[in-house]
Amino acid sequence: MGLYEKIQEDADMVGIDLPTEELAALMQENNASEETIVAVAKVFEHLRKKKWDATVSMYLKTSRLPLKNPKTFDNFDFNQLHGKDVDVLKNLKTLSPLYSHNNIAFIGPPGIGKTHLAQAYGTECCHRGHKAYFLTFTELNQKLTDARRADRVGSAVNGMVKPACLIIDEVGQCVMDRDNTRIFFDVVNRRYNKEGPGSIIFTSNVQPEQWSGFFSDDHSLLCSLDRLFDTALVCTIKGKSYRGKGRLTLAVEAAGK
Repeated sequence: MGLYEKIQEDADMVGIDLPTEELAALMQENNASEETIVAVAKVFEHLRKKKWDATVSMYLKTSRLPLKNPKTFDNFDFNQLHGKDVDVLKNLKTLSPLYSHNNIAFIGPPGIGKTHLAQAYGTECCHRGHKAYFLTFTELNQKLTDARRADRVGSAVNGMVKPACLIIDEVGQCVMDRDNTRIFFDVVNRRYNKEGPGSIIFTSNVQPEQWSGFFSDDHSLLCSLDRLFDTALVCTIKGKSYRGKGRLTLAVEAAGK
C-alpha cells in the first residue's frame, strides 16, 4: 500500500474525507517532499491509533467486565487443564466462534475457571473492536423484571441484542418466571437472526440438557434452546476447584496454664 492510500485509509478511520487525489494535489501544490508526506502519514497513523484506543477503552468500560484485574487468555492458567481439547480452549482467543456466529457454553463445577474464560473472551472481543456485555443469570432475571415494571422491555432487549458478545454467567442460580422466559427467548431469537459477528457465552454448573428447570415456558424453551445450541461449542471442564490454591493455613496451639 502506498503512502497516499495509507493516509486515506487512516483518515477514513478518524472520520475525515480525504481522497488520495485531493491529498496528492495538495502535496503537489505545496511542493511537498517525500519526508513531508511520510510525516503526514505518521500523524494520521497516530490519530487512527488514538481513536482505536479510545474505542476499545469505551467498549471495556461499558461491558461490565472487570477492569482493575481483567481476565484474559494470557493470564489464565492453561497448565491446570489436561486433555486433547485444551488447544481448542486456547484457540478461542482467535474469536472464530464470534465470526462464525456460534455460541459457547463453559460447563463444570465451581472454581475451575469458567467465568475467567468467558470474561477473557469478552475482553478479547473489546480489544478487537467488538462490543461485549457481561451479566450473571440472576442479574439478567432482575434486569428483565425491572424492565417490565418500568415499561421499557424493548430498550432492555435491544441492549442485549446489540453487543457482538453477550456473556451470561452462572446459568441456574435462579428460575425465570414465564414472562421473563419469553422476553429472554426473544433476545435469543433476535440474536440468532442478527447479521455480523455474534456469540452468546454461557457458564453453568449444569449441562444445557438440564436447563429446563431454570425457565417457566416449555414451548419457548425448546424452540430457543434449539437456536442457542444449534452450532454451539460446549466446553465441559472437570476437576477440582482452583480456589484456595494460594491459601496459607497455619496450625497453632495455645499453651495451657
